[in-house]
Amino acid sequence: MKVTKELLDKYNIPVPRYTSYPPANYFTNDFTLDNYHELIELSNTDDPKLVAFYIHIPFCAQICYYCGCNALKMEKSDVVFQYVEAVKKEILMLSKRIDKSRKVSQIHYGGGTPNAIKSEYLKEINQTIFNEFDLIDEVEIAIECNPALLSYTYLDALIEAKFNRFSFGIQDFNNDVLTNVNRKPSALPVKELVEYVKEKNSKVAVNLDFIYGLPGQSLDSFKDTINKAIEIKPDRLVTFSYAHVPWLKENQKILEEKGLPTADEKMDMFMAAYDLLTTAGYISIGLDHYALPQDELCVALEQHQLHRNFQGYCTKKTTGQVYAVGISGISQLAGGYIQNTKELSSYTKSIADGAFPVEKGIVVTQEQKVIRMVINELMCNKVLVWNEIADIFKLTVNEVKAIVKYSEKAMNDFKADELIEFEDNQIRINELGSLFIRNIVAAFDPALKNNEKRYSKSL
Repeated sequence: MKVTKELLDKYNIPVPRYTSYPPANYFTNDFTLDNYHELIELSNTDDPKLVAFYIHIPFCAQICYYCGCNALKMEKSDVVFQYVEAVKKEILMLSKRIDKSRKVSQIHYGGGTPNAIKSEYLKEINQTIFNEFDLIDEVEIAIECNPALLSYTYLDALIEAKFNRFSFGIQDFNNDVLTNVNRKPSALPVKELVEYVKEKNSKVAVNLDFIYGLPGQSLDSFKDTINKAIEIKPDRLVTFSYAHVPWLKENQKILEEKGLPTADEKMDMFMAAYDLLTTAGYISIGLDHYALPQDELCVALEQHQLHRNFQGYCTKKTTGQVYAVGISGISQLAGGYIQNTKELSSYTKSIADGAFPVEKGIVVTQEQKVIRMVINELMCNKVLVWNEIADIFKLTVNEVKAIVKYSEKAMNDFKADELIEFEDNQIRINELGSLFIRNIVAAFDPALKNNEKRYSKSL
């Protein structure tokens, strides 16, 4: 698959990532604690019925310059202890409002660096959930790990605490690149880490995460990194495009001084990774994920049953409404989105007072739910069947098209660029179109037209 410079120039424009709809920059401070209580109550009767937890552990041994997440330099031990206690209490507060007949299907730890804190703390948080909720038989309990901080003893403790999916944030195997972004390499050989986990429990899955578009990366160096990853053979592999948003994250300005790859160079890295991974037998999933053919994501993609949230891709069968715990966490409920405060002291005080630490959010309208489903179907499954969406919302196809302000001209433009195929009842994004999927779905977002909000570029 080849991409022309003309296509690259045409579509490398700022658009949302669409991990939520509406995107997070539409959340407002008008959203109240009462709004959150109402959304939790409504979530008990909304679909999906399953429950997912996102646990945010903000602490990091050091802050990577590329980081766009809500991360804090590691605090004193008593501050970390107080934070963990607050997280456990927030889970208990939620358990009083979530219907006990609903089962937990996913628990995901992100950060920050979840493995920067004591493994006993992570076990305690898990146990709090286990004590309060029933789990589905094949619950996924995932944790993002910085391999620079991992030891075999720590991995043993995580497996004992019932974690069954590890995402190792490698970012790059080139130490010079890691030095440029203020990140340390893995403390142990990554291949040995993966083999150790599999020997301990063959049912535990391992992801390796990488970023392209960092200072010091070249096409050859990134190909070398991906080839090393292929040799390790993780269950899944992610190649994130570095999102440069220095107006939101000042630490990213340091990278400008070091020199960032051009859009052309980034696309070359992406394409090289795509070619290497698909040749090695991995299946491309959505925007940035790759999985081995037997993986449940590949099966779901084949059946048009993929879903995506802030934590990544999952199947519609196992997806739950997401209840976020910890600072800055974003809950994704059927009726809206809620973001917790980003301030550590405000968070612990609010929880101590018995109040959810709501900072902002949005109640989603019925029309926004329609747009959200249209965008999700295209982002995840690369196909949109108009009458299926219409049937779900008890609308006509024309009413759905009116809500998304459907433009046949835009579709004809995409078709002329050989990104999609479409007919009266169906739109399908092809292999080339997958590279520009954010641009394609943006055409179904009426709120994007004439707004002044800022986004990272699509490529």
